[in-house]
Amino acid sequence: MAERSRRAELPRITLTLILLLGTAALGVTLLFTTMDPHMNSGGILAGGLDVHIYRDGGWRALHDKALYIEPTHYGLLYTYTPFSALVFLPLLLVPWDLVTSVWLVLNLVVLVVCVLQSWRMLGYRVTPRLVVLSMLIGLACTFIEPVRTTLYYGQINLWLMMLVLWDFSRGPDSKLRGLGVGIAAGIKLTPLFFIAQYAAQRRWRTAVTAALTFVATIGVTGLILPHDSYQYWTSTFFQSGRIAPDVHPSNQSLRGAIAHVLHDPAPVWLWLLIAVPVALVALWLAAVLVRRDEPLLSVTLGGLTACAVSPYSWGHHWVWFVPLLVYLIHRAQTRLPWFLAAAGLYLAVAAWTYTYTPTWVSVGTFLLPPWWPFHQVLLNIYVVIYLIVLVGIAVHVYRGRLEPAVAEGISPTTTAVDTVAIPEKLPARPVENA
Repeated sequence: MAERSRRAELPRITLTLILLLGTAALGVTLLFTTMDPHMNSGGILAGGLDVHIYRDGGWRALHDKALYIEPTHYGLLYTYTPFSALVFLPLLLVPWDLVTSVWLVLNLVVLVVCVLQSWRMLGYRVTPRLVVLSMLIGLACTFIEPVRTTLYYGQINLWLMMLVLWDFSRGPDSKLRGLGVGIAAGIKLTPLFFIAQYAAQRRWRTAVTAALTFVATIGVTGLILPHDSYQYWTSTFFQSGRIAPDVHPSNQSLRGAIAHVLHDPAPVWLWLLIAVPVALVALWLAAVLVRRDEPLLSVTLGGLTACAVSPYSWGHHWVWFVPLLVYLIHRAQTRLPWFLAAAGLYLAVAAWTYTYTPTWVSVGTFLLPPWWPFHQVLLNIYVVIYLIVLVGIAVHVYRGRLEPAVAEGISPTTTAVDTVAIPEKLPARPVENA
């Protein structure tokens, strides 16, 4: 079994803290100054639309009301699985007026947990300074569009990513491995891609566990919500128009990029002709990365690929840029130029705003005015970044240069590739609901 080094702490801790402190301060400042935080159509403190839809889904499940036939909050349609409505039942414990703020705080906590889990997958020992570092990264990431939009709408993306990261960090002999991916897929279908990733890595038992867990979410929900389950899996599931047209600028997927170029809905055959080979290449690279002891980069590539090959990926689906930023900062501990890569990624996916009218402010690089230079690149920026990452990993794998970074001056111990780093004892977009 491949092994990797486990460092005690970040060697460039002072430089990293200074850079992240400045970025966090700048990010939070921009978050509250680029748009009025109380502006109804986009202010960070005036959102919560989707989490109210989640809560309404739980209410409908509890009171035997139709999930998919009748509109929910603000007349919008419920698009998640019937199982998700059961998962959202605890939201009924939160008063309606407090749902937005409570979910915002919980999402921020989950964001920091995802960052910390990313460090642990890289083999770092959890220390108070690493926790502070993770909090700074979390604050800085509030101004990248996927996170900012997730926070604004009250989306579920960060929770799903946390489940997947937890699942992939389990030891190879863990009986719980696969449960996280199966549950995440039961809530929202996109994480099904990680079952294929487990299979590509020949982790057959884990893949089966994840698949059976997903099937169990369907079966259990079918017993509790038979009518909604039948409606979803026989009809609603096939109604892609319930989300949005794939020509919309917010569709940051390969299919969306094709539609943007053609200025017309993407032909299914052309989308599959491109998406299937890309997915297969990404699965192969993810398997190679695991063998080369790069578990975080492997699962991050899987998350980005799931967004890229999905028929429709809103900007907030791309929260997988967060662990990618952590990975780049990790690499920068041994080679400073990686800080430039992290800075470039941050600037490209930041929540830049453009004020069309006093009441219409767009958020995100892909929504910048169409008359700007390089519009086609900006319009498909997430897909462009994904392809750069995919090609970059492929080149490094081909050249055999992607080896685990080892910090100078550290006496590492070794740990199995899939073992979670155990903390040592210390002294101290448009309106939607997809």
